[in-house]
Amino acid sequence: MLPAPYDRLHAALREFMPDERLVTDPLRTLAYGTDGSFYRLIPKIVAIVEAEGEVVRLLNLCRELKAPVTFRAAGTSLSGQAVTDSVLVLLGDSWRGCTIPPGAATVTLQPGVIGAEANRKLAPFGRKIGPDPASIATAKIGGIAANNASGMCCGTAQNSYRTLASMRLVLADGTLLDTGDAASRAAFAVSHGALLSGLSDLAARTRADEKLAERIRNKFRIKNTTGYSLNALVDFEEPVDILQHLMIGSEGTLGFLSEITYNTVPEHAHKANALLMYPDIGEACRAVALMKPTPVSAVELMDRASLRSVEGKPGMPDFIGGLGPDASALLVEIRGEDAAALDANIAAVSAVIAQTQTLFPPTFTTDAKLGESYWKIRKGLFPAVGAMRKVGTTVIIEDVAYPLDRLAEATVELQAMFLKFGYTEAIIFGHALEGNLHFVFTQAFDTDEEVDRYRRFMDAVCDQVVRKYDGSLKAEHGTGRNMAPFVEMEWGPQAYGLMKEIKALLDPQGLLNPGVILNDDPEAHLKNLKAMPAAHPLVDTCIECGFCEPTCPSHKMTLSPRQRIVGWREISRLEATGVDAARLGALHEAYDYQGIDTCAACGLCSTACPVGIETGLLIKAIRGDRRGAVAQGFGTYVAEHTAGALSVARTGLRLADLAKRTLGDDTANGLFEKLRTVTGQRLPHLPRALPTPTNFTPLPQAKVSAEAPTVVYVPSCTSRSMGPAANDPEKTPLPVKVEALFQKAGYRVAYPEQLASLCCGMPLESKGLAAQADAKAEEMVRAIWAASANGTAPVVLDTSPCSFRLKKHLKDAGLQVLDLVEFIHDHLLDRLNFTKQTEPVVLHLTCSTRRMGLDAKMKAVAAACATQVVVPEDVGCCGFAGDKGFTTPELNAHALRHLSKDIPAGAKAGYSNSRTCEIGLSDHSGLPYRSIVYLVDACSTPKAPATASTRASEPAF
Repeated sequence: MLPAPYDRLHAALREFMPDERLVTDPLRTLAYGTDGSFYRLIPKIVAIVEAEGEVVRLLNLCRELKAPVTFRAAGTSLSGQAVTDSVLVLLGDSWRGCTIPPGAATVTLQPGVIGAEANRKLAPFGRKIGPDPASIATAKIGGIAANNASGMCCGTAQNSYRTLASMRLVLADGTLLDTGDAASRAAFAVSHGALLSGLSDLAARTRADEKLAERIRNKFRIKNTTGYSLNALVDFEEPVDILQHLMIGSEGTLGFLSEITYNTVPEHAHKANALLMYPDIGEACRAVALMKPTPVSAVELMDRASLRSVEGKPGMPDFIGGLGPDASALLVEIRGEDAAALDANIAAVSAVIAQTQTLFPPTFTTDAKLGESYWKIRKGLFPAVGAMRKVGTTVIIEDVAYPLDRLAEATVELQAMFLKFGYTEAIIFGHALEGNLHFVFTQAFDTDEEVDRYRRFMDAVCDQVVRKYDGSLKAEHGTGRNMAPFVEMEWGPQAYGLMKEIKALLDPQGLLNPGVILNDDPEAHLKNLKAMPAAHPLVDTCIECGFCEPTCPSHKMTLSPRQRIVGWREISRLEATGVDAARLGALHEAYDYQGIDTCAACGLCSTACPVGIETGLLIKAIRGDRRGAVAQGFGTYVAEHTAGALSVARTGLRLADLAKRTLGDDTANGLFEKLRTVTGQRLPHLPRALPTPTNFTPLPQAKVSAEAPTVVYVPSCTSRSMGPAANDPEKTPLPVKVEALFQKAGYRVAYPEQLASLCCGMPLESKGLAAQADAKAEEMVRAIWAASANGTAPVVLDTSPCSFRLKKHLKDAGLQVLDLVEFIHDHLLDRLNFTKQTEPVVLHLTCSTRRMGLDAKMKAVAAACATQVVVPEDVGCCGFAGDKGFTTPELNAHALRHLSKDIPAGAKAGYSNSRTCEIGLSDHSGLPYRSIVYLVDACSTPKAPATASTRASEPAF
């Protein structure tokens, strides 16, 4: 039961929002309520809104019932500004609008657009949005603007405040204002004249006080996100312009931003990088000051502790280990609109660097791969600290800014403070051109002593930044709860009074994100601290940043990887402490479906995670722990009788196909779904694109040239048992097609012995049966080792998840295991003639293809076959996940909900390299999806006459 007034609010919200978008259960309120900060508050209600009208009605109800409201975009913020114990408003799927006018001088974005997605859409025009936070691949526009987030290159000139053109916003009283629409501005002037007069008066008073106005201008000459954007009061006179610029950086405390139009900035393709090493931080900071007026795009400072944290890691330069104890580095990037401009900029910057004392001769490189390796050092700093922290501690990233001419002095003092307070693992890096430093350290909050240590340290930092250097306590991460008690300390009582007046004008009841930015509690930053209890060694290094979420197929349906870990941490804590058995039971019950059953375990989360966590491994481990003796025994039986298990699968496919042909698709599917419901979802869902059964058995090979190379081909279990769908015009089973293509290219095709019983173990591994899965993988390794003449011939698997699993499992580097896409790209493209088809090709890059780094090769293979290749932009993991498309079809449907909008006109087929993925893709696109080998075969002819084998149709049994 919800407490008052949330019970009444929930009932009122249900009148215009469906139950599935009003979350009150203990698991999801905990999980959805988590952001990237080290604060924990659990909301009473999580409301997932899909339209402005819903936001207006929700705010009106909350105002009526005096229920505080917090808005959340991606939840990557670090200062506690996106957590609440009241009403949390999340963005649904309908906030992803992006409008680019001709010329792309501006871009209009809804708050649910991820920053990197906006830049991908702008890239063809050579433009991008100005703000460039490190979280841009996850952070959404709503949060980027609401926090005035910046990053490595945008500085203070290209942040949201400086590049804002107009916005649509909803105020606390439910009023909608479009600042880019003259009629909306006029209507607002009539309805809210008093508010606008109040803003005009504030601005006039501020400008009239020359000392205050100049202080505000000076504070924003360096990066500053502490408090409200008071520069709006001195930069603008028109009250609507003041209002919309106050919204930037207001962290949801003044209103809801439903749309923003940015002035875009150039994205120069020509770049050069240099990694400069200096004997000490002082000389490095002197170099920064000299480079400030030059045409340099980014200068990243790294202290010796930073460099030490990545020393010896894969891909890191060897010379890092030999640097002196005080050495520091600058990573410099220069850009130009063309090659000539880049060369001129390099010359200008190099002339300045020549005036400094570097440890090695400075060299700029335009080699993208080398430049990427330099940035890998910088981007590896945070995960390096996160990965080595003790279990139970969290990683804290603070960001401050100093006047550039005092950066060296301030940095040395910071390093001394780390030692004084026992933060020996702390590192410093940052956007040096703006005087902006990040310092990273690990902190436990499980004892009063640790909390007190953190308090004393932060008091010392604030005193140093403010009183000695008049710097910014928050340069780009937002004030949040973390720095709210110190805003007045930084700004002084007069400027702080302006902020209170702004809040009172726009949110007189104080219901929008209370406690954030303005907070009279001097210890607010020490309350509601997030515990990080041990949950499982596979995920204990998780920092709950949320970078994983866009990659996850179940995100926004049930739980994301971050949310799964949050839930499991709480379950583990309750089990360890023995408290609140009722809550533990409720969490366990919900987690079975939300956390375990709907996890695709695709592993894409690990590709985005700063510390490389693969949450699916946790879920597989939990599944394995729950397998009792009977389940383990059954898994062993299946592993030892693979051929028989596949025969059973073929029988099921044959019976389903018979039913569909006899009753018709619609009738058969309706009947199956009813039976599935009656049996409590124990029967599988039968997709419309259900494969027909097939049974592949290698035939004796036709004679080929003695010089013909050999390839060992291993058709997967699915390829050997699942043929094309009944409604697919293509009727040839995949193994037959692959064999013919290899022969067309002049290869002799060999197969391992006992093929019918071979399996890589992937189906068993996904069920948590690790021992049985590994036994099957070892059996396959032995078979292909023999078939490849002890590794002399390449071994090709036709299903990407199987290729990926076997590659990970291999212990003998002498065995060449290749995915089918990899083999076609590396070995067949030069042995075949290609004629490109004119109809568009739709390509699906499977999770395992991406994780093997084969996405570029797959695109290249498709491009050899077609003039237009389309990779749907909003599709990552398809969510079919081996058998999830049969057992949990809603996961597949959710993951592919945006697929159809990106299917181009004229497309007749889609291509991939995993048979089960292709089932779901066919179902949800309306196109038959097949292995890419069908496309390659259709568009290619042999360069030399090929010897074809004659293969008769084979029965499915």
